[in-house]
Parts: sequence; C-alpha cells; structure tokens
Amino acid sequence: MKLALIGATGYIGSKLLAEALARGHDVTAIVQHPQKLRAHARLSGVAADVHDVAALASQLAGHDVVISAFSGHAQANVYDYYLAGFKAIVAATKAAKVSRFVTVGGAGSLEVAPGVQLVDTPQFPEQWKGTALGAREALNLLRGEAELDWTMLSPAAHIVPGERTGQFRLGTEQLLTDRNGESHISLEDYAPALLDEVEQPKHRRGRFTVAY
Repeated sequence: MKLALIGATGYIGSKLLAEALARGHDVTAIVQHPQKLRAHARLSGVAADVHDVAALASQLAGHDVVISAFSGHAQANVYDYYLAGFKAIVAATKAAKVSRFVTVGGAGSLEVAPGVQLVDTPQFPEQWKGTALGAREALNLLRGEAELDWTMLSPAAHIVPGERTGQFRLGTEQLLTDRNGESHISLEDYAPALLDEVEQPKHRRGRFTVAY
C-alpha cells in the first residue's frame, strides 16, 4: 500500500515508519524536518505544516491510507495546538479524497470503571492532562465524522521503548491491565498492532486499544 505517515520522526511515529517499511509499504513521511529521515528505497520525506490544510491535502492525495502520529507534546499549550492540528489533518484528508484514516490515540479516554475515564481520575498525572484531553476530544470529533473510514488506536497507560514480543491483547473502551494491575505496552508492539489494522481493518469507524 501507499501510506502517508504524519509525524514519522516522533516518539511513536518513528516506530510506525520502521514497521511500515519492514512490511514493504511505500511511505510518504510528512514531517517538519525531512532531513532527520534515513534514506530508504520506499520512503519519501515531505516537509509540511499540518495547519496548512490546502498544502497538506495536496501532499496526502493519491495515498491509500493516512496515518497520523501527530502530537503537541513540545508545545506550551498542548491541548489547543493538538486539536487545531488534528482538525486540520482530518480536513486535509477529506479534501485529498483519502477515505481511510488511522490515528494514534491516547489512553486517557479509556474507562477504568463504568462511566469513569482514566484522565478523570485523581491520580492521572497533571503533565499529561492536556495531551489526554486533546486526544479524547479528537476521538469525539471522529465519532461525529460522516465521511472518513477512521480508526483510532489508544495505547496502554504506559507506552515505552522495549521488546517486540508479538504477545499483546486488544480491547475497545476499557483500560487493559496485566495480572499485576499494570497497563503497559512497548512501542515495538504498539506499531505492529496499528499496522495490522491498516492492512486488515477490524475496527472501522471505532477506537480500540492494545496492552499486555
């Protein structure tokens, strides 16, 4: 497939890029600094400002799937920056007439009890709240989306570099935990879970989650 990957040099995006190339896909990496990309026969890098909808739409046109690993972690106002960028990416994807859209989500909107989401619990870290609330609002926006064939993959509460085990579980709206009550996933296992969905969609127009 021909994939457009937004945020391909980021924390999660770089792992998605490596996984997509390893699976033989042709990838257009849409990033702020293409010079950070390593050369690869099936990779082309494009400099982009995601807030420029018209320019981004022209860059996305012709792809089979748009994958977004866009984040605003480095911004002072993460919530507003992320939401503005996310809305622009969705608008550009539709303008480019790419129907399939797969995006990285957050764990904060997953339920830890009936009707109680992780981000609303007292122990949720304040430093990640802006990101979590932005990702929750992005999910709500997608749920009201009439045109796109979308999917969001929320990671476990903790997503860190580690091993590729291939041994993980999938869920939908509830936070998954292991036998010790921990919710975690490695970047190396998150990436194949998302690319599996790109290749063989099983969660169309919905959100799912992955954890050990």
